[in-house]
Amino acid sequence: MNKTPPPAEFEPEFVQGLTTIFEEKVVFNQVLGLKILKILPDRVEARIDMKPQLVGHFAHNRIHGGVISAGLDAMGGLAVMAAIGARHMDEPPEQRLMRFTKLGTIDLRIDYLRPGIGEHFTIHAEVMRLGSRVASTRMEFLGPDGKLLSTGAGAYIVS
Repeated sequence: MNKTPPPAEFEPEFVQGLTTIFEEKVVFNQVLGLKILKILPDRVEARIDMKPQLVGHFAHNRIHGGVISAGLDAMGGLAVMAAIGARHMDEPPEQRLMRFTKLGTIDLRIDYLRPGIGEHFTIHAEVMRLGSRVASTRMEFLGPDGKLLSTGAGAYIVS
């Protein structure tokens, strides 16, 4: 019976480099308050804390749909970078981080399932397929109780 080997672990400098890119160098992610929690070769996770600047419906204190969309898009991109990093473990971390410059969103679909109400939100993303030119992702936006609020599917150019 063939067993799939466990995904390789990333070097701390690669994880820190991706975290810095997504939390600091993509300045809009600072506006969202996006904080990276986990970067694994096959899954990434982040958190957004609710704040007044993110309200989309003042009467219900719901998070704006654009925040959900932007957060899902960012995490889809991060999942692609993690998958690319895992594919090129033979390269030094700095070289793999440079591959980010070629990444871009080419398609994004968001399904809003429930109102985004809560103190904080968690976003998960994974790559469904990593081709030589295009990657496909699936993302989830969860409430503080772990309930699924929105889903996303994205396509990203990788070359």
